[in-house]
Amino acid sequence: KRKKELEENLTLIAERDPKIEGDWDTKFPDFNKSSGEKVSEEAADEVEEYENLKATEHVLELSLQDVNKALEKMEKGGYGICENCQKTINSFRLEIFPEAKICLKCKKVE
Repeated sequence: KRKKELEENLTLIAERDPKIEGDWDTKFPDFNKSSGEKVSEEAADEVEEYENLKATEHVLELSLQDVNKALEKMEKGGYGICENCQKTINSFRLEIFPEAKICLKCKKVE
């Protein structure tokens, strides 16, 4: 469910990179209006918007990578085991944050 949600959100602001599996590229705003070129202020706004979307895309892409790793762990075994202390991650934490790699005790130490 989380994977689908992340992919849907990414699709709104980015496109899959056909050359690199798991990579997304932020969609760049169209600077041209049908009636001619945009004024500088509008173009600057679009560049700023692109930079904001790029940061959002990066965060979503990293989250998607974590979800995919968690799904691999489910298939191979090892899902829900803390990568630091090797103890079981609390099921409530996994419900809230299914891609969790470490338990709350280890998270507090970070």
